[in-house]
Amino acid sequence: MAKGKAKPNAISIADRRKLLNKVAGGTVAYDLTEENPTEVNYWIRTGSTWLDSIICRGRVAGIPGGKITEIAGLQSVGKSYMALQIAVNAQKDLGMTVVYADPESGMNPEFMAAAGCDLNKLIYVQPPDLETWYEIVEEMLNTRVDGERILFILDSLASIPCRAEVEGDYNPNSQVGLKARVQSRSLSKLNMPLGHADSTYVILNQLKTNITGLGQVQNAKYATDSQRYVAPGGKAAEYYASLRIWLTGSQSKKLKVFDANGYRTGSYVKARLEKSRFGSQDRTCEFKILWAEEVGIMDEESLLEAIKSCEEIKLGQWCSMTCADGFERKWQGAEEGFVDLMVNDPEFRTHVMEIVNRDIILAFDKKTGDARNFYDTPPEEEETEAENSPE
Repeated sequence: MAKGKAKPNAISIADRRKLLNKVAGGTVAYDLTEENPTEVNYWIRTGSTWLDSIICRGRVAGIPGGKITEIAGLQSVGKSYMALQIAVNAQKDLGMTVVYADPESGMNPEFMAAAGCDLNKLIYVQPPDLETWYEIVEEMLNTRVDGERILFILDSLASIPCRAEVEGDYNPNSQVGLKARVQSRSLSKLNMPLGHADSTYVILNQLKTNITGLGQVQNAKYATDSQRYVAPGGKAAEYYASLRIWLTGSQSKKLKVFDANGYRTGSYVKARLEKSRFGSQDRTCEFKILWAEEVGIMDEESLLEAIKSCEEIKLGQWCSMTCADGFERKWQGAEEGFVDLMVNDPEFRTHVMEIVNRDIILAFDKKTGDARNFYDTPPEEEETEAENSPE
């Protein structure tokens, strides 16, 4: 028989797929010309339009549906507040069932309701250990109704013990690596069922100083975030998460947010994509998180920060936006006036989002913008900017 010709009794590719699916007892073999089992079917808004705009190339995205996301950050930087915003948006935009695990016992109903969370459609749990939490997740996935999408949030991995830690004697030497092993086994078992159930898992984690890593850096003063910090709990999140967002304080800005009377009301946050399977790893953005009387992310203010260097925007005593189509607006008070127009002037907001699409999304996707605008500023340059910035 000539080389390259199929044998008379050869099994077709389509029949082989059917055979493999029969052996597996479910769909495991796919025709990628007709379906994509790894496609993200929906995105959950984070509360920051700027952050949503840098997660996936070429579009406004958010937390990827059907995937695992880790949000790791320094203490008191705003991880729980962002997770709450994600829960609110999952409920409002997508009608998802939210299961919020709070082993830290840090959330309260009044605060969650103030942030916009529908407590009647929320399952709040305080799991005693990590194994129990993953048993809850597995049970929820196995008993969900057709079409139901579930958002699982663990707040946080650093605060929840393993069962052996709860039940055994306190012996630090015998407990080394326990959480990492439990996390690894659980995520490897959970990864595909989450996708098949079109459900999403967000893990909050605590960044810690990477003492070992800094010891290997010649000048630790100029270390990058990846060298400065490490997320505890083993390597499982690094392997199985499709998206890892690190939240740290901006080095070039004042790290605290105060109201008009000098009371602290929030934090200034830098978000960095430590890992992204959507073509956007290492991209950064900045925004403010409010956690006092008002709860949420200062979204409009961060958008002004994102586009303030574009040719249409002029900032000063009187600020203005002049677009090529003749549209123009003027305002006083850079942030306050901008926010007022964003909220009350739909045409102004539309033009701002067109600029965001052009300069933040498409300029990165098409590689037409300056690459330095999309990634982390080198620490030595960041320090120089901070020293030269006015008080």
